[in-house]
Amino acid sequence: MKVDATTFEGMHTPIYILEETLLRRNLQLISDVARRADAEIILAFKAYALWKTFPVFREYIHSTTASSLSEARLAFDEFGAPAHTFSPAYTDAEIDEIARCSSHITFNSLTQYARYSSRVRDVNPQLSLGLRINPGYSEVGTMLYNPCAPGTRFGISPDKLPERLPEGVEGFHCHCHCESGADVFARTLVHIEDKFSKWFPHLRWINFGGGHLMTREGYDTDLLVDTIRGFHSRYPNLDVILEPGSAFAWRTGSLVSHVVDVVEDQGIKTAILDVSFTCHMPDCLEMPYHPEVRGAQLLPLEAACEPCTYRLGGNSCLAGDFMGAWRFQKPLAVGDTVVFEDMLHYTTVKTTMFNGISHPAIGFLHADGNLEIMRSFGYEDYKKRMN
Repeated sequence: MKVDATTFEGMHTPIYILEETLLRRNLQLISDVARRADAEIILAFKAYALWKTFPVFREYIHSTTASSLSEARLAFDEFGAPAHTFSPAYTDAEIDEIARCSSHITFNSLTQYARYSSRVRDVNPQLSLGLRINPGYSEVGTMLYNPCAPGTRFGISPDKLPERLPEGVEGFHCHCHCESGADVFARTLVHIEDKFSKWFPHLRWINFGGGHLMTREGYDTDLLVDTIRGFHSRYPNLDVILEPGSAFAWRTGSLVSHVVDVVEDQGIKTAILDVSFTCHMPDCLEMPYHPEVRGAQLLPLEAACEPCTYRLGGNSCLAGDFMGAWRFQKPLAVGDTVVFEDMLHYTTVKTTMFNGISHPAIGFLHADGNLEIMRSFGYEDYKKRMN
């Protein structure tokens, strides 16, 4: 079916809509950065895992990164290439299958490496093994997302590494960013090199993790390329890997919702929608941040009493399932469409069916204007999740 990508008129149920032209724009930029920097940039499933779009991704990139057995299988079975896999802790029940589905496995601790390194090599002799390191430095301000915060469970600090690495270690993995700029990476790299470079001559690769938001407007891709090239000149033996998630899906689509009621208390008007922040946009409450609403102006919460200004409320029983306030161009009425911008990363991978609320469908808006419904959800999906 043809749809108007501006108004989404005619859509009467909630739906995430991924736009092919916007996705290809990001993929082209990422592919260009990888080529210029002589780095491998791979897709992190933790931010985006819509596997029916993998044929498009394979035109631009060749690998993905997994954090679990299910993600490793998705890489192997659906993307068609073994995964770069990292998990905080592997288990006896899953480690063999993970090894079969992976090209790289990174261990979070020396104890995990000692327990499983020989076993995974027996299962898959082609595996390249690495260790996650922790430089103790990150500029991520939200502690929920800071992997280097005091007491972190992620990675090995330099004082815990032996002078001689365990036999078979070929790489380091270091993740310190969250939607960060190239300047942050340049500053962080100084700390990584200062604390870990003495081991670099013994390695084949280093993975600088995710959070490199190179598709965001204003991101300095030239600085990123120059920083990686400089690193290559100092350590020509090391292949460089980046594994962003958000960067691939950044501003590639929206969540289309509808007003189902308008309520008022103490002068504050709330437009209740057929979607939920806690179920369908959880990062808005976790991060937290206010999403952009198409055709509306974000105002301070106390402005919710002003004309044409509303809090937006989710359709769940959670008291805090609301955000606001936004001023619209005219008063909202039941049936009006409310479009949340930039809702393809860290949404579809984190949604829940809390309260059994109608789950948004997932659509792919092709370059020719035709909307393909890749997945819709109903009672049977909810029942399976609850059993």
